[in-house]
Amino acid sequence: MTELVAGVDRGAVFDVDAESDKPKPQDYVLDIVIPVYNEEVDLPSCVHRLHAFLASEVPYRSRITIADNASTDETLAVAHELADELPDVAVIHLDAKGRGGALHAAWSTSDATVVAYMDVDLSTHLSALMPLVAPLISGHSDVAIGSRLAASSRVVRGPKREFVSRSYNLLLRGVLGARFSDAQCGFKAVRTDVARQLLPLVSDTGWFFDTELLVIAERAGLRIHEVPVDWVDDPDSRVDIVRTAIDDLKGCWRVGRALATGALPLRELQASFGREPLVAGVPPGMVGQLVRFGIVGVASTLAYTALYWVLHPTLGGQAANLIALLLTAIGNTTANRAFTFRIHGRANAARHQFHGLLVFAFGLAVTSGSLFLLQHFDPDAGRAVQLSVLVVANLVATAIRFVALRRVFGAHRRLR
Repeated sequence: MTELVAGVDRGAVFDVDAESDKPKPQDYVLDIVIPVYNEEVDLPSCVHRLHAFLASEVPYRSRITIADNASTDETLAVAHELADELPDVAVIHLDAKGRGGALHAAWSTSDATVVAYMDVDLSTHLSALMPLVAPLISGHSDVAIGSRLAASSRVVRGPKREFVSRSYNLLLRGVLGARFSDAQCGFKAVRTDVARQLLPLVSDTGWFFDTELLVIAERAGLRIHEVPVDWVDDPDSRVDIVRTAIDDLKGCWRVGRALATGALPLRELQASFGREPLVAGVPPGMVGQLVRFGIVGVASTLAYTALYWVLHPTLGGQAANLIALLLTAIGNTTANRAFTFRIHGRANAARHQFHGLLVFAFGLAVTSGSLFLLQHFDPDAGRAVQLSVLVVANLVATAIRFVALRRVFGAHRRLR
């Protein structure tokens, strides 16, 4: 028997209700999706091995869903044979190729409590499955990922793939501010109620699907559980590394732009998931904010130094300090608003700049006062000495600036 779900043929598994004698869907706790493309050879051994493991090691009612995405060989026929042979195995078929699209279709129509996926090669040892899904079933976490980059993970793969993987995750941390350690490990799970809210916001249908989902989940304040895994590289992998890298860079640019412009409804997601700040007006993660504020501060100080050095010969110390500080203050407020305190979009942007300029006025008083005192006591102080005094004064003003901006942007969150 089959049912048509959102244009996708899906094999349905039914029980018979003793009272009504009518079939009803099984109540599955876990639905593991195996996305496949031209895997007629490896699919049977994968499904049999996983099916045996679920029957013996997993104490929850589980289903395996084979998601065939536009295979051109006999993969779909093999999948249906497996579904006929084994209980709790279902099949969906999509006419479009793409792992992300297959996961989107399978997860969005699943009736299980938790949905997961793993690659058909089963590179990740199945001993990590229960640690992966248990925090989701208990309700403690929202998303769970296997990590090949954790200190206790055991990984066998070539130096080329190791370099690419680590470089990609460093890129995500630098560009998108991601804190999860391994975006592309083919071993992930998510609570189905969470997936239904996240999936409509994920645009990618290929390999970047995982990254986009994780970035949105993290920015929405969801708890992401990481599991160290034992992982052995598949030497027969058909992933085009160069093409995938290019697509991932495009995806990073698209998601980064959406975050910067406020196109993603992060505040609404936080509210729907109950992930607002624990204390009203106090954004979480002060250590992370300090680090990001420090990065912006270093960049601002370098820009200020360059501007002051260029303007001083023509305008003199006070005027050069005023212009350099004003320009860097505007850029600093903009950068801290988006990068440090994670506030995007145009709402209240003018008000934030106004408050930033008030803080700038205080910084100007500190730096100009320091310069005035230096010139009073040492009229012959050179440009390098003046700049050194101003940098120290800027550091003092910066510490006060962090506290002030945190209050300004905290007020923004209260108003939201």
